[in-house]
Amino acid sequence: MGYPTKVQLIKRQRGVDQWYINFPTAVAEAMDFTKGEVVHWHIEDKANLVLHRTTVPPSPVTVKKKKRPS
Repeated sequence: MGYPTKVQLIKRQRGVDQWYINFPTAVAEAMDFTKGEVVHWHIEDKANLVLHRTTVPPSPVTVKKKKRPS
């Protein structure tokens, strides 16, 4: 399921525009973001931005992989 989000533009007096994209709470909590965390955006193409974290918190759940019968 996706989370629609509006892109916001703040026009400053000195001609420096600032663009904002806010994460919905469900996304931020699922990703375990912290206040002030630095992330990097990579432009994949005109339809996709990729968000990259340099420091990833450990997963709270350990997933055990099951071997499939051959």
